[in-house]
Amino acid sequence: MTIKEHRGPNEKLGTLLALAGISNAGLARRVNDLGAQRGLTLRYDKTSVARWVTKGMIPQGAAPHLIAAAIGSKLGRPVPLHEIGLADADPAPEVGLAFPRDVGEAVKSATDLWRLDLAGGRRGPGAPSGSGGSGSGIWQSLAGSFAVSAYVTPASRWLITPADARVARDAPAPGMNHVGHADVAKLREAAEDARRWDSKYGGGDWRSGMVPECLRVEAAPLLLGSYSDDVGRSLFGATAELTRLAGWMAFDTGQQEAAQRYYIQALRLARAAADVPLGGYVLASMSLQATYRGFADEGVDLAQAALERNRGLATARTMSFFHLVEARAHAKAGEAAACAAAISAAEGWLERSRDGDADPAWLGFYSYDRLAADAAECYRDLRVPRQVRRFTETALARPTEEFVRSHGLRLVVSAVAELESGNLDAACAAGTKAVEVAGRISSARTTEYVRDLLHRLEPYGDEPRVAELRERARPLLAAPA
Repeated sequence: MTIKEHRGPNEKLGTLLALAGISNAGLARRVNDLGAQRGLTLRYDKTSVARWVTKGMIPQGAAPHLIAAAIGSKLGRPVPLHEIGLADADPAPEVGLAFPRDVGEAVKSATDLWRLDLAGGRRGPGAPSGSGGSGSGIWQSLAGSFAVSAYVTPASRWLITPADARVARDAPAPGMNHVGHADVAKLREAAEDARRWDSKYGGGDWRSGMVPECLRVEAAPLLLGSYSDDVGRSLFGATAELTRLAGWMAFDTGQQEAAQRYYIQALRLARAAADVPLGGYVLASMSLQATYRGFADEGVDLAQAALERNRGLATARTMSFFHLVEARAHAKAGEAAACAAAISAAEGWLERSRDGDADPAWLGFYSYDRLAADAAECYRDLRVPRQVRRFTETALARPTEEFVRSHGLRLVVSAVAELESGNLDAACAAGTKAVEVAGRISSARTTEYVRDLLHRLEPYGDEPRVAELRERARPLLAAPA
């Protein structure tokens, strides 16, 4: 890897390495591993790191950003290049992490993100020139690392001011047209189609999917056009839905860093739409991601932020879902009483809901089946198999081709409950069904659930039923992410 001289020792890098408790060899290993995740073959060692620190050498390409990501992951917060003395490296903007106060800046922040393929290292149409093409290190490095602290400022600003005063745009960018409600309706149709596809087939290869492409090609020009305040609110709402969907699909396929950036921009767009329930839905998505990544306390905070702002605004069904997300975080944190209270609240709100309520279209997936499925996962995390079995029976009572991924996840949870109850035959039977479902969809999350089940079955590895299940799952686990 080509390097260039730096003036004197890089004391900033040395200091932060000491603060993070990372050795030279440890940093080299972390950078190589992060590079491999992005399709790069790096061979740094402890001597390479020593040169960066003592001689101030600056590695080129993606390496400076990977160094920052590696240290940030250990510290639990984003680390900018200037903090490690590598501000002279090739600049890679922190695309998608900003939550601008100004509406115009918010449009720029979102459209800049949409023009980039964060997971694949490719440039989308309209990306800045001179950025490098497919496989370029600087674009591959933009995905960075997931840091739950990046959600603090967006959540705080949304709580303080959940709606912009005015979003009308009178002077469109050159070549852009006036936007009407018919244009927005097309985006909402695209969002509805994408939701159905995601539920049935999983997030799939989201990098080439319809949602990021729709954002780049269809939504971005509309945001840069001219529109009244009324149309603008609707436009920002539709683009917020699509952006959240892009984040959810990235989350489902294991692209956590990209998902985080999409979620942040979706929350900012929801604020411009003055759509508080939609903003709460984005916060709930952030909460699920934080909980999934092991930050349960932050997951509780994000879910409660969604609840607090929506009191008296959201429908009963919407409030029920937010309480359910809160329960998931409490369960992961091991807070049994708080989890049970949140599940009870979710059930209570759902019982109050009526068919004539003005529930948002994005909540169409939510019913008692979904509540039961998530409650089962809560009790799985709390290791209460009796409750897992009770809720799972309800969740699996009506299997449907419309929500294939959810059905697969529920089967895995059922298998875990049977195993913890001592029913190995039933656990393997449910696990076999789950593997069959997982093989029909593209969802890294579902695959991870299956992997966790097999890990739990390791003590029974000599049993023929377990060996057969492991063999059935082998193609699924061997498939590239």
